Amino acid sequence: MTTGEPEGLFDTEAGAAPEPAAPQAPPAAAGPGAGQPLAVRMRPRALDEVVGQGHLLGAGTPIRQLVDRDVPMSLVLWGPPGTGKTTLATVVSHVTSRRFVEISAVSDGVKRVRAEIDLAKRELGMTGRQTVLFVDEVHRFNKAQQDALLPAVENRWVSFIGATTENPFFSVISPLLSRSLLLTLEPLGEEALREVIHRALADERGLGGAVALDQAAEDHLVRLAGGDARRALTYLEAAALVVEDGAVIDTGVLEKAVDRAAVRYDREGDQHYDVVSAFIKSIRGSDVDAALHYLARMIEAGEDPRFIARRLIVHASEDIGMADPTALQTAVAAAQAVEFVGLPEARINLAQAVIHLSLAPKSNAVITAVDGALGDVRKGLAGPVPGHLRDAHYKGAAKIGHGQGYKYAHDHPGGVVRQQYAPDTVDGREYYRPTRYGAESRFTEVLARIRSVLRGTADRR
Repeated sequence: MTTGEPEGLFDTEAGAAPEPAAPQAPPAAAGPGAGQPLAVRMRPRALDEVVGQGHLLGAGTPIRQLVDRDVPMSLVLWGPPGTGKTTLATVVSHVTSRRFVEISAVSDGVKRVRAEIDLAKRELGMTGRQTVLFVDEVHRFNKAQQDALLPAVENRWVSFIGATTENPFFSVISPLLSRSLLLTLEPLGEEALREVIHRALADERGLGGAVALDQAAEDHLVRLAGGDARRALTYLEAAALVVEDGAVIDTGVLEKAVDRAAVRYDREGDQHYDVVSAFIKSIRGSDVDAALHYLARMIEAGEDPRFIARRLIVHASEDIGMADPTALQTAVAAAQAVEFVGLPEARINLAQAVIHLSLAPKSNAVITAVDGALGDVRKGLAGPVPGHLRDAHYKGAAKIGHGQGYKYAHDHPGGVVRQQYAPDTVDGREYYRPTRYGAESRFTEVLARIRSVLRGTADRR
């Protein structure tokens, strides 16, 4: 059993609207048959009810400043599902005097964003009342949509809170991220999960003592939750719904309930990240049977087939690349088939692509190469283009030395000639390192010969 401080807290279900901004608690709703999901009913109403994330909730922390002192600020909350991003935003809505607005990046666009910002400006100007603008799954906004938030954040017309499950350094635009404080949430520890489960069993807002959970089932539920309290409460509620009041939920009941809850959970979209992660890792690991299982699971849960196809296209270059160049062609063809044919028939095209990619030789040399080059550019290693490579087509270019000394590759044997192409800052860097797997193996010798000509070492022994 893990000891020490709890490591997390929990979110609401994706798409669930937060409680209205008001100091009082929402009406109690006890019992497994209550209208709202258990995870929503058990949502903390104050910071003191939040389980875990002690590194974010201590005295003087940004969240405390925002809640206790109404200090205007902008936050980006980054963490896996079920760690408390929506919970923290909802607590703000309960305990501050600010107007609270939630926007979902899944269903709302720039029009809604601008309308809410305009309303926040009017509210601030007329009454002095500030607005908390919570954007759930902000990573799903494109650059233009995120740009629309910048004036409001820059001028503090709103206190912006963005929630994301994806790395914000890749999914949130730099201007927005630089104007916000990034807070990282961690998965729940074992003790924190047990506390969440115990509260849900006893609290009148939850199951109100209607059922009990034996120790073995509790241990199993903690393992199944994997650090996600929302998942734990979803599974617990599913189990409570299939037993009589006063019954004790054992491991057998829990396992049967989880089978149904897991599919329902994925269909809601909350856990599709877990499934698609296992899907891609199974293809990467060449386990075609596991990959087909996860494909079937996503299709059965109602996942958008275009999303599946997009992931296959990315995987074809990221994990296969030049080891089998036809993998990308197959993935793109499957995506086109999805558009032309649609489900259910397109399941066959997707399955063909999954089988091809699973059994193909693997190489991550392509992504390693491009990320290596990007890393150097981001470090500032982007020196001037060598003079002989600069554009010499316009009038006067020759007078400033552009193009002088350039060697036309087609005039030389093999179409390769000794010449510097990269800027001085990165000359000699080797980003692409082909593996010995599949078709890529033949590029190892070819590339070595080319580099030896370019660097003038071809005839050296």
